[in-house]
Amino acid sequence: MASTLEKFIHSLDPRALPRVLQIQSGIYFEGLYKIVADKTPYVSVEEITRKVVIGPTRFGHPCFYSPEDIKLANLTIKQGEQITFNSVEEINGTMAVSCVMVRNNRSHSFILPLSQEGKFYECEDDQIYTLKEIAEWKIPKCRSRIVKLSSTLQMWNSSNPLPENFDGYLVLMPVYEVQAVMKFRKDVVHILSDLDVEVKDITDCYDTSSFLQPLSLEDVFERTSKEFPIVAEIMDGLLGSQKPYNLLHTGKEIVIYKKYQATRVIASEIRSDSSKRHFLIPMTYKGKFKRRPREFPTAYDLEIARSEREQLHVVATKAFDSPHTELFSVSVGDQFLVQQCQTSEVLYEGRKKVIDVLACEQILSNAYKKVLLPMYMEGGFVEVIHDKKQYQLSEICKEFRLPFNVKVSVRDLSMKEDVLAAVPGLQLEEEITDSYLLISSASSPMESWEIPVYRLNLLVHLLSKDVQTVVPPMTRTTVEEISEEQYYMVRRYENQTVLPPPRPPKKPATFVQQPVFAASERDVSHVLQAPKDHMQVTAPQKLCELVATEHRRNEESGWVPQIKVIQEKTVCTEACSGLNKPFYYASEER
Repeated sequence: MASTLEKFIHSLDPRALPRVLQIQSGIYFEGLYKIVADKTPYVSVEEITRKVVIGPTRFGHPCFYSPEDIKLANLTIKQGEQITFNSVEEINGTMAVSCVMVRNNRSHSFILPLSQEGKFYECEDDQIYTLKEIAEWKIPKCRSRIVKLSSTLQMWNSSNPLPENFDGYLVLMPVYEVQAVMKFRKDVVHILSDLDVEVKDITDCYDTSSFLQPLSLEDVFERTSKEFPIVAEIMDGLLGSQKPYNLLHTGKEIVIYKKYQATRVIASEIRSDSSKRHFLIPMTYKGKFKRRPREFPTAYDLEIARSEREQLHVVATKAFDSPHTELFSVSVGDQFLVQQCQTSEVLYEGRKKVIDVLACEQILSNAYKKVLLPMYMEGGFVEVIHDKKQYQLSEICKEFRLPFNVKVSVRDLSMKEDVLAAVPGLQLEEEITDSYLLISSASSPMESWEIPVYRLNLLVHLLSKDVQTVVPPMTRTTVEEISEEQYYMVRRYENQTVLPPPRPPKKPATFVQQPVFAASERDVSHVLQAPKDHMQVTAPQKLCELVATEHRRNEESGWVPQIKVIQEKTVCTEACSGLNKPFYYASEER
């Protein structure tokens, strides 16, 4: 039975891919659709499992709450308590959802059957997501998603479809893009779900062996280690003239030697404005670094940076007037050697109070003076560097606590162009572990390269060719420059299981005196919160000219075209970084 492509895509279960479709009829022009937000709660657990993506990753763990108590055999879930849906399982012959709830800092695991009815509302979510992540994980079927722009990623330019300084809410409704291959063809066709055509699912009565089997890099990475090395041809590749990206053009053949996890150090350019460049540096980087002064906005940051290896020497850049005679008042230009964190008694309104303080030695012209700085002190300090040694990246990670400020003093001579050498200052922020494939050119395997699995969007198909050399050639070092959006994503992925550091102690609310100068707030807490107002988004797209041409050509010859759907994805991806054009526009509700 034929249906519109849009209806077919919305009813499609990604786990059922690939599917073979036959074009029945259609007009090859885009539609425009008005999108209305749906505030209706879910009425059962079964409805949630049908419309919300529940999967093994953190994105696939949606949270809900019920306005009424839910009584289970061994547990009563109180109204308003957050329920995390982890997985859908078959338990004793009945489909159910494995859930977890946190109460009084204790986790409680339980099962909710799909038959459980009641009103279920989504919980607030303070995480930052890309448009790609929102479209793939956070927009339920047949519903829309209200979002608010994160100020971290508001990079405005003339090509941005939203007005400058826009601070409203958006309602997103994805237009899906289907990646498909046509019979007896190697190239990948990109079809938008709002293309006005009718299709028919003929998978069960069709021989799929006549279609190529495209694989994403994630698909390749999921293969067992014993299956490598393999030869693959790029079906839907990248643009770029520099290695290794010139090996990944459409039609190129590559050898994939192995998969593995590799360590990278996240580094950001040190500059005052927001347009910082970000890099992922491999441990094999052969350049050398010299230290650069670090900046500390609070006394609490001095305590975090303090190490046993060397004494931290800083100069005050902002004044601070202490509200207690027992504690030191700081003037601009004061120099200190940081000692340790301790407690101290202070007198306030005739009563003694114990507060956290930072013990330091003030450096005078010919002496040292022991002073105490309140830990809640908001000031400013710059590090004084006495160390002139040149360090390898691995030495820095081993001997010092990150973040750490450096400058490239000797560039990596094994690289044709060392992008780090031109950066005036870098902050090495943290080590991460990421997934990589080791590849080389199949025609001239003189050198091998590491390519990231989750930051390159390309498709390959495997060839039945023998690998000429099983041992990979020499691996070339490459520093990967990542976008602002990718930077926040890799940092978030790395820290998702790590508890955040304790917050700096707050200044007592009853103190009357204020600091002379307050440190500027660091721009790190940018979240997307579930909004209450509305804005609507829909999506204009390009025509699928290739499919239209094929259809008209084959109608003349009496042959009905077939396509094989290999992957469903959304086209409103990477909108903030500008890597792909955002397929949506917005109009504000008045």
